[in-house]
Amino acid sequence: MKPKYNWSVLLGAAFLMASSAIGPGFLTQTAVFTQQLGASFAFVILLSIILDAIAQLNIWRIIAVADKPAQDIANKVFPGLGYFISFLVFLGGLAFNIGNIAGAGLGLNVLFGISVGQGAVISAIMAIGIFIYKEAGKAMDVFAKTMGLIKIVLALIIAYTSSPPLAEAALRAVNPTQFSFTAVLTIVGGTVGGYITFSGAHRLLDAKQTGIQNLGAVNKGALSAIGLASIMRLLLFIAALGVVSKGFTLDPSNPAASVFKLASGEIGYKIFGVVIWAAGISSVVGSAYTSISFIKSFHPLILKFNREIIIAFISISCVIFILIGKPVKILLTVGAINGFILPIALGIMLIAAYRTKIVANYKQPLWLTLTGLAVVLTMVWMSYGTILQMMNGE
Repeated sequence: MKPKYNWSVLLGAAFLMASSAIGPGFLTQTAVFTQQLGASFAFVILLSIILDAIAQLNIWRIIAVADKPAQDIANKVFPGLGYFISFLVFLGGLAFNIGNIAGAGLGLNVLFGISVGQGAVISAIMAIGIFIYKEAGKAMDVFAKTMGLIKIVLALIIAYTSSPPLAEAALRAVNPTQFSFTAVLTIVGGTVGGYITFSGAHRLLDAKQTGIQNLGAVNKGALSAIGLASIMRLLLFIAALGVVSKGFTLDPSNPAASVFKLASGEIGYKIFGVVIWAAGISSVVGSAYTSISFIKSFHPLILKFNREIIIAFISISCVIFILIGKPVKILLTVGAINGFILPIALGIMLIAAYRTKIVANYKQPLWLTLTGLAVVLTMVWMSYGTILQMMNGE
């Protein structure tokens, strides 16, 4: 069958996934681990890019071929498994969204001097506006592309002004002097863990851009999304490295803001405001959309009131943030939790790839299965190493 693909939707899905990944937690994680590991964090990023790409290719392809959301695929692998995965993803998405709302609020606080709470409410209302719009899918695609480009361009400016030691970073990308299980787990979890990798795949599903005939395009979308997120991660890393290599210490209460301010003064701090607002609000949209996509197939009423439930999800996230406040520790912790979810979700998809009742006559490439299995085992190993580090108080 000749492929029929809407390339605008494909690009929108790629940017939706990347924008979902590049949230306030993404900025915080990158700054924290750069300070901890220095130039050796380049190795963690390189390793995570490989793991991310393999995981995402497997998940997007299997969802496209099955033409079903992840939770329905999981329920066909083993009855009830989809409900368990949905519970984990929904809970992780809600926790992340609290941090996303906070990040957007902080951005408006930096830019206009209003309180973080007021900024959070304004940002939540703006995100809700996208889902009130009749053509919400198209609006979401355009919004994700715009926010993604803004973040990358501004991060590039800060990376340039921080004058990072690029030769040292390149050397440590292949010859690190430090390593952290927690860093790998958190970075991979913060890029493709939890709800994030499914955001783009479920967007393609909703837009009816699936099927074996479109796998070539799905591959391009999956890898483009990882590429966009990885560019942003690298830019933030070298910006932070330029700052910490000069002997500066990042403010633990807001490490990402420190990078921008120390690199470019007050102008840098204002740029941080724009970046974290764009990161926060785009991730609010991606998190809400995907988290609800994990439950909408469970009951006709959820499907019927999908838009209203998404709006309620954003509203509840905002209220919880107003009540509990400071999200930095939540953002780091939830990134690690998303890393724990990834091997479970990917493992289910790999089993589904060999169930004819799910994928019909699709033949999964052996190299994808083997590398996918390697990612599952690696993430389980990293999870075990992280738990040991936590128990030892590291």
